[in-house]
Amino acid sequence: MRFLIALLAGSASVFAYAPFGAMPLAFFSLAVLAALLTCAPGARSGFLLGFAWGFGAFVAGVSWLFVALHRYGGMPAPLAALAIGLFCAYLALFPGLIGALQARLQQGGAWRRAALFAGLWTLGEYLRGVLFTGFPWLAVGYTQVPPSPLAGFLPVLGVYGVGGLVAFVAALAVAADWRRRRQVVGVAAMVALLFVAGAGLRQIAWTQPVGEPLKVALLQTNIEQDLKWAPARLQDWLQVNARMVADNPAQLVVLPETTLPLLSDMLPRGYLDLLADYARAGGGDLVLGLFTRDADDNIYNAAVSLGSAPSQHYAKRHLVPFGEYSPPLFGWFYQLADIPMSDQTRGAPHQPPLAVGGQKVAVNICYEDLFGAELLDSLPEATLLLNISNLAWYGDSLALPQHLQIARARALETGRPMLRSTNTGMTAVVQPDGEVSARLPAFESGALHAEVRGYQGLTPYARWGDAAALGLAALALLGAVWLRSGRGRAA
Repeated sequence: MRFLIALLAGSASVFAYAPFGAMPLAFFSLAVLAALLTCAPGARSGFLLGFAWGFGAFVAGVSWLFVALHRYGGMPAPLAALAIGLFCAYLALFPGLIGALQARLQQGGAWRRAALFAGLWTLGEYLRGVLFTGFPWLAVGYTQVPPSPLAGFLPVLGVYGVGGLVAFVAALAVAADWRRRRQVVGVAAMVALLFVAGAGLRQIAWTQPVGEPLKVALLQTNIEQDLKWAPARLQDWLQVNARMVADNPAQLVVLPETTLPLLSDMLPRGYLDLLADYARAGGGDLVLGLFTRDADDNIYNAAVSLGSAPSQHYAKRHLVPFGEYSPPLFGWFYQLADIPMSDQTRGAPHQPPLAVGGQKVAVNICYEDLFGAELLDSLPEATLLLNISNLAWYGDSLALPQHLQIARARALETGRPMLRSTNTGMTAVVQPDGEVSARLPAFESGALHAEVRGYQGLTPYARWGDAAALGLAALALLGAVWLRSGRGRAA
């Protein structure tokens, strides 16, 4: 029964994320896990409880992968379900490890137990985000974008640090002895202090506008994934892209990731020149996503600028395993799934922002904006962030609103607007305070016209990266372990 409760609590956590936005459920879900771990007799039981919680959370939260593998990747449904189950089981190893260590090391009073859980949670999510190229989707801190008061900590501690705060509050509420008035007052005061501090940090403008307002046109082509690669429709898609650029002049026009379904050197002669002419006629620049190839036949998922400024490019550097490249020993995967352009090469680790529209625009492509620390490489030079994505792979699923929520966290962490141009949604403008100021409806072709300001300066997170969150987690763990001599006494 305990493991079933953990599984259900993990599954319920999906409602704390977009599009549901039931932010308090993040605290409740972790509180249930912390309560179960309090009664765990040992590390093995703790691991199984954490694993059950994690498996429930990831199956509920990333079920949209089934759409990519089965509907668009052509993998038989049973094999797609098995692949996703194995992937979620791998991800669940991280909360499993957290549970094992919590059950093994928890001793002493409420504050120590809560500090231990928070430290373990922070380090566990960080490891999930970096090991084997990382998969930080559904980090708990993403649930705390505005209107959560803890959103104020995102520019300071980043998403992992905020996740640690959620874990601390959840575990403290469980570990406290509610029969002792003094302890109840102390716990309530600490929680109130965190929320008030977060609300206060929200009032700080860590970065400042620079330059004149920029008129942008973020284009959403709405080309279905199963039609995009049909040779008979190629001419239609070329015309759709060209017409949308011509009809939406702006200082910065953006087409989504891989908006053209073939390599740049295979495009009709003069096609890119035509797009550049349209951009220049509108007095601006165009950034579009397409596949490029170098002299050594390496293929890149790239963003290329055309128009008034000299042409520049950015090549995606953090590729998606199994979608854009095959990890070692997994070549058999592509015998079961049909994924176009799945043998790509990583771009250079440090690439300068694109100088377009009078701004310095740091491009990240689709999945790359999950990795907040990597986006810091472009700062402080970059004044705007731009994400181009093709989420048509995932249909009408939770992936779209969850990805927009991730973009909101990145805007807060960097103190920069995040512009998003996507194929099917969510095309949007996210302000430095994490608020979405404009958005197109999903699954409609259209152009989002807006004025944005570039920003300069650095947030604390932009200066420190994840070091502050990891340092606090290490201190919490050291303190909880070092003070074990006080076990048996209440805090």
